[in-house]
Amino acid sequence: MTSLIRVALDVPVARLFDYRCDDAAAVIGARVLVPFGRQRLIGIIVAKPDTSDVPENKLRRAFSVLDREPLLQRADLLLLEFAADYYVHPLGAVVMVTLPAALRRVNTRAKTPGAWTLTEAGNALTEDALPPRARAQRTLLGLLREQSVLPHTVISAAGTACRKALQTFVAEGWVTATDAPPHAVAVALPPGIAPQLTGDQFVAVEAITTALGRYQALLLLGITGSGKTEVYLHAMATALSHNRQVLLLVPEIALTPQLESLVIARFPEVMVSTLHSGLADGERAERWQAARSGQARIVLGTRLSVFTPLPDLGLIIVDEEHDSSFKQGEGFRYSARDLAVVRARQAGIPVVLGSATPALETYRNALDGRYQLLPLKNRIQAGLPAIHCVDLRQHKAEDGLSPTLVAAIAERIARNEQSMVFINRRGYAPVLMCGSCGWMSDCERCSAKRVLHLRDRRLRCHHCGHDSAVPTACPECGDADLAPVGQGTQRVEAALIRHFPQARILRIDRDTTRPKDAWPAMRNRIRERDVDILVGTQILAKGHDFPHLNLVGVINADSMLYSNDFRASERLYALLTQVAGRAGRGSLPGMVLLQTEFPDHPLYTALRDQDFDAFARAQLAERRQAGFPPYVHQALLRAEARELKTALAFLEQAAQAAQGLDSGVTVYDPVPANMMRRAGRERAQLLVQTASRTALRSFLNAWRPLLADTESTPARWSLDVDPLDF
Repeated sequence: MTSLIRVALDVPVARLFDYRCDDAAAVIGARVLVPFGRQRLIGIIVAKPDTSDVPENKLRRAFSVLDREPLLQRADLLLLEFAADYYVHPLGAVVMVTLPAALRRVNTRAKTPGAWTLTEAGNALTEDALPPRARAQRTLLGLLREQSVLPHTVISAAGTACRKALQTFVAEGWVTATDAPPHAVAVALPPGIAPQLTGDQFVAVEAITTALGRYQALLLLGITGSGKTEVYLHAMATALSHNRQVLLLVPEIALTPQLESLVIARFPEVMVSTLHSGLADGERAERWQAARSGQARIVLGTRLSVFTPLPDLGLIIVDEEHDSSFKQGEGFRYSARDLAVVRARQAGIPVVLGSATPALETYRNALDGRYQLLPLKNRIQAGLPAIHCVDLRQHKAEDGLSPTLVAAIAERIARNEQSMVFINRRGYAPVLMCGSCGWMSDCERCSAKRVLHLRDRRLRCHHCGHDSAVPTACPECGDADLAPVGQGTQRVEAALIRHFPQARILRIDRDTTRPKDAWPAMRNRIRERDVDILVGTQILAKGHDFPHLNLVGVINADSMLYSNDFRASERLYALLTQVAGRAGRGSLPGMVLLQTEFPDHPLYTALRDQDFDAFARAQLAERRQAGFPPYVHQALLRAEARELKTALAFLEQAAQAAQGLDSGVTVYDPVPANMMRRAGRERAQLLVQTASRTALRSFLNAWRPLLADTESTPARWSLDVDPLDF
């Protein structure tokens, strides 16, 4: 029997597409293979309408329905529809980008079995018959004997070694494929090895668990080292004991393995699916399917995981909720933190936003009573580090290191303690310069400088990746006297080696952590006290607990004070608080030395006092007076083209179209972007803002079709709702 289906496709058109379908079993939320022009595309069925606006003789027929049961339930589609509407992005593109890549393409390979069971030979197998070092094979054999039918998703989640062991079992005839067992809820036991909660932690856990079963947004405002993670784990245990799933979002992949190990150790009986962009396509799809089926009771992931289908979702936790990594910067520009709150409200469940320095938007919601504030005011078994400013006007720095900082590091080395030097710039120096004519290592494709990487003898742009050899002489005047200007992690590392030739120094930045498994190996070295001095970037700033690290030195923090971004102070305060929080987390007191030329700046005063509330209230007062978020709502229309005039011309047309809308929204003049040129494209932007979020949404929904209908232009454009960067 032929019926109509409405399909979401990943195409840059803000509409859905109707097809005929001969498969009576087609269900909303399933994938379908359809013709689109001369292509064959996979889409998701989002409706089964009775009629179509497309003439019947022009309706095309779907090739095949790929799923017998829906991949996305109605609740999942409701969140995606909200996201598409709020961020003014085509629904089809939103729906398809949230699916694992392996499910977005036609798979011609054999389907992975749903589960495995031991054969007669496998049941007769003993551990003694396995090779002595084959720990993964022993683990797999134990899993197969615990469960007569073992889902493939469980094996996938157990790691690469277990999957390789499965290949051996298949080759030996010890297992055979079978259908996946019916879903059985895994109930977590109370955390028997959990440390005792402090008073503040107990109050926070009670507030979260009391809210289970209804919508409540809670801000867990805990200073660094106050035990926010322990609050998460106790709340998760209660949710799991009520047969509910938990979604735990983290900002970056670097934080995922450490937290994953902690969660697995606390809940060994519970299946955990970790989702992030570092996974292979097949592995990510298997873990996603485990979450969708309900087999995985805990999902730990980065921002895209906010869309993961979870049939029994009972609690959402967003760790380090202030982190800008939760905002997607290209294509579909969504905020995972904000959508986590929306998802919790739609599902009628609590959402916990945790941070030592919450975003001002979040903090204002707590001050106004929309979010419940849960403070953790004290560190666990440790005091806060003492924060001091080193006045660089009186103590000159050489290669970024002041005499005060050098002396403090020497003292820590003598006491067999660890130190960290933080500088948020990798490479040797930000720029290479000719002292004769003033030539600098500009990037030919960006409005930025190429950074000197001395060990590789390369100049690299950290924005577009443009790479070239270091010139032997100035390209402009021929002078061979080229000098590095400023400091990066490599230059600071070299200076520390000169000061402390016997010290064990470890540099941690994107360059050194790029190889597979490099970062876990580095963490082990730090914990085993095989390192005296750490030199690193933001990778070191978040979520790490190094108990023997008692000194933190911060280099070049002042550079962010010169920014024209109204969020610069908020970001700098958060970054420095996180960096300072790495010091003194063990039994010994910590010290933080901030090298600055402005020791009396209000931001540094607030840091020394470690009073986030005073800082945040002062910032909010300034934002209200200046008319900045969170007291207004903004959207940014971005355009880029080979020539700046082309991008600006498109934005001028867009501004004229906006003037014809009776919206009450302020439309500013088009201007070049802060980084005007990137990767060979000239960029410009147009800001719109209003005090009413509803008015902004209405305006954008009316404006976007006008942009799409604008006379053909070579400019590429995109809308960014609630932009974080300008």
